[in-house]
Amino acid sequence: MRPRPPINGRGIFSGTGIIITGLTATLLAMIFPIWSYEDRSGTGLDVLNAETVPTGYGPLSGLDREFLTKVRLAGLWELPAGRQAQQKGTTEAVRTAGQHLVEGHMFLDERVRDVAAKLRMELPNEPTEQQREWLATLDSAQGVEYERQFANILRLAHGKVFSVVAQVRASTRNSLVRKLADDANSTVLDHITVLEATGYVDFDAVARDMVADSTPPLTPPPAPPGPAVDPAPAVPVSPPPSPTYSLPPAATSPRPKDAAGF
Repeated sequence: MRPRPPINGRGIFSGTGIIITGLTATLLAMIFPIWSYEDRSGTGLDVLNAETVPTGYGPLSGLDREFLTKVRLAGLWELPAGRQAQQKGTTEAVRTAGQHLVEGHMFLDERVRDVAAKLRMELPNEPTEQQREWLATLDSAQGVEYERQFANILRLAHGKVFSVVAQVRASTRNSLVRKLADDANSTVLDHITVLEATGYVDFDAVARDMVADSTPPLTPPPAPPGPAVDPAPAVPVSPPPSPTYSLPPAATSPRPKDAAGF
């Protein structure tokens, strides 16, 4: 039997040092992920702060600016679409939906242009390529096919905007944007309601579209505000009026006004 080596101070301290080193390494491994996460850039708060600029009406975030841009873009193509529906619609429900689109977006376009001017933010003056394609699709369709395309294209588009309005209303710190979100919420909900009242909306398609939510943004994130030029009224790419259908008779009972006053 081999004799056991003598226990001396050097051996005790050597073993203790190994244990301390191991514990220290373990502690550092636990702390480092927390430190690296809190310090790293790209978190939601970092992005919000990086894209937010101060204004006299409260901070203006990147989401706020995207919202203003989307409201303006909506008017640039939905106003012509509404006017067209008043001419090409073969049912009173479709013509009424077109009237609501015209009235609602004339109101919102005036509001968003006023807000953008006060915030010194530039707005687009032309619809996007996708919006022009939607208008072209509506322009080439006739009869029942037109009404089906009109109801579904506009309903899907309003569903996308509606979710943005809700997010902005819940998170904005800018008083002008907050009030505009209130107006947009009432207007968009009214438009969704009258589009669904046409009887042509495919709710299965709407549900699939909202769940997938894979459509990329129509525009890149807007730049921070700078010297602004007041945009022209939202009247571009108006489809040619159709002489086939006459305007509907006056409604027997006025429709209820929404919170926006129309």
